[in-house]
Amino acid sequence: MPSQPAPSIETFPNPCPGSDYTIRMRIPEFTCLCPRTGQPDFATLKLAYVPDQRCVELKSLKLYIWSFRDRGAFHEALTNEIADLLAAELEPRFLRLEGRFKVRGGIYTRVIAERRSAHWQPPPPVRLP
Repeated sequence: MPSQPAPSIETFPNPCPGSDYTIRMRIPEFTCLCPRTGQPDFATLKLAYVPDQRCVELKSLKLYIWSFRDRGAFHEALTNEIADLLAAELEPRFLRLEGRFKVRGGIYTRVIAERRSAHWQPPPPVRLP
């Protein structure tokens, strides 16, 4: 049986919970529907997060993202909805989700949603010579 869209994600234990490290993902095939016209909207999602105790399982993320294909939603709403679900399930130290939407009516839209754990402080940046 072929895979089906899913309204949730799965996680697995962070293999290095004692370290701050960043997981970055690029999801270039995101689609949803314009809530006004019903026409398809296309975007690339860029996810970056510093995990705490859990990481996202990739196939479940793919199936979750697929669940938006036939949904009408404003870019701002769905970017924040996805960020909220990921933050709730993963409880990351830091999470940034960027939606880069393709041109619609001559306008490109970028929506960036961030979530940060109250107890986490990022390390100072390292400047290399």
